[in-house]
Amino acid sequence: MTKLNLPVVADVAPNEPTLTSYDEQHLVTYWRLLDAEADGADWKEVVRIVLHIDPDRESTRARDAFDSHLARAKWMADQGYRHLLRGGANK
Repeated sequence: MTKLNLPVVADVAPNEPTLTSYDEQHLVTYWRLLDAEADGADWKEVVRIVLHIDPDRESTRARDAFDSHLARAKWMADQGYRHLLRGGANK
């Protein structure tokens, strides 16, 4: 966790067919990404604000993190929420 108790964002989001503890920790991150996409926000601005990565200094890392987290956010909205309703990630 960071100073503000925000979970640290991995370089790449999970790509598993089940909910992970990482997913549970990053639900707000996923919601923010989906909201930003719906608002048509620039990905570089989103990655700076939501993922805390500077896309000018780390362009490949920033793009990979953005793409994988947005894909995971969409998976959560489409399928992953069902796992939450069943009690969350297997611990």
